[in-house]
Amino acid sequence: MLVNIGMRLRRAAREKDLVARFGGDEFAILARELPGSEDATNIALRVIKEIDQPITTGRLQHHLGVGIGIALFPQDGPSDVEILRRADIALYRAKDEKPQSASRFFDAEMDARTQERDRIERDLRGAISNGDVRPHYQPLIDLATKQVVGFEALARWEHPTLGWIAPDRFIPVAESCGLMNELTEHLLRLAARDASQWPDKLTLAFNVSPSQLKERTLGLRILTILAEAGLSPRRLEIELTESAIVHDLEGAQEALTALRGAGVRIALDDFGTGYSSLYHLRNFKIDKIKIDRSFVDSMEHEPDAYALVRALLGFGRGLGLTVTAEGVEKPAQAVALHQEGCQQGQGYLYGHAMSAKDAVNFIRLNAMEAAPASAHVA
Repeated sequence: MLVNIGMRLRRAAREKDLVARFGGDEFAILARELPGSEDATNIALRVIKEIDQPITTGRLQHHLGVGIGIALFPQDGPSDVEILRRADIALYRAKDEKPQSASRFFDAEMDARTQERDRIERDLRGAISNGDVRPHYQPLIDLATKQVVGFEALARWEHPTLGWIAPDRFIPVAESCGLMNELTEHLLRLAARDASQWPDKLTLAFNVSPSQLKERTLGLRILTILAEAGLSPRRLEIELTESAIVHDLEGAQEALTALRGAGVRIALDDFGTGYSSLYHLRNFKIDKIKIDRSFVDSMEHEPDAYALVRALLGFGRGLGLTVTAEGVEKPAQAVALHQEGCQQGQGYLYGHAMSAKDAVNFIRLNAMEAAPASAHVA
């Protein structure tokens, strides 16, 4: 197959171009004396056309795709080493287009993002060990009483030079470089310690990534951390995405057996956006569903979205589940959700993710607001 691909690349390239194999399934074309970027595009299109034709080996037919990264000299780099590096950056952007074949040119923004990603990976391990990555807490509110019933722990990292780095940027890096277990245990240890200082009625919601459900010792490790912090397992809610449990239902059940037995509750995050079904909910024994913020945001101006939220609430009620609505930002949304039977709300209407100290103050102020007024008659 590699020989066949090599021959096709030679046909796609021009007579004066150099075609080479770097290793594995990676090839390079050095195209000399190109008048402009359009000519590079033409070569890439010819390569895609050649590779898109099936390859026959024996009785089998193989359909392959190709990702092509393009860097131009001298505008994309002053040396051969830099040109190859930047073509490789563009290549990985093109590979994100799977399953279609695609080509991408290098650009400076792409390079900056790649270098920043490398910086995040280099600094993340030290940030975890130094305690620079910390949990912040977003309140969960009872829609009927307006009282806080718990907090969701959300990872936050303030980098000394890059500033605040969003979780959707550094968590995938932790996943890819094998730091997810270390990061999760670090955050849970801090969060459990903070939650142990809250009133006993308040819960701690904590997210677990799909990759960690493959770890059969996950439940035992979590319970050990809770015991060290003095936090009852009954005050912990583990949040999972729909796709995480559907991908490996049996594995997820096995990983969480010890947690369930100890009283930990299981919540399904971003409900309505994935692959859930009655079968999964019944077999996985979910305790709570969280309606995705996209549905809540559309309730006011899209009747279909309102009807869907109502259906999801009825779905949860019929199964005896607690239902939390995410992304509540307006009082009208909270009123409508409560009227339709939603028990809990979470969103900027009630508070952003806050530090452990601010969470304690939030609890105190919320308790004062909820206390009944007293009157003295002289």
